[in-house]
Amino acid sequence: MTTTENKSIVGRALAGLVDSGDVDTLASFLSEDFIHHRSDSTTSTRAQWLAAVRAALGPTAGMRVDILHLLADGDHVVVHSRRRLPDVEIVVVDVLRIADGLIAEAWEVIEPAAHAAANGTWWDPAV
Repeated sequence: MTTTENKSIVGRALAGLVDSGDVDTLASFLSEDFIHHRSDSTTSTRAQWLAAVRAALGPTAGMRVDILHLLADGDHVVVHSRRRLPDVEIVVVDVLRIADGLIAEAWEVIEPAAHAAANGTWWDPAV
């Protein structure tokens, strides 16, 4: 598949979820052996991750999601987004691997926007 096709797959998979909480459409774009990776090294199967997404719909109702970048290179697509609720804002980077026209694997990094400045200085020798 081309990078344009891979970006389209991810865009269509996320559109229903972001716009209306449509988890079933998202699920239709995931391979049966889909694996979701978190930055704490935990992983979830397709069924586990979809259950977590469904469970999160209540607490995140009304969340504004702005997709800032949708980039592709070969079989990988990167989504950089900012997600806002009235009392919290997070920045998320998802890296998704496409195989046979479906999302086969995803890695997710989440950072609270309020912590961004402090988290950006960990490497600064003056700190």
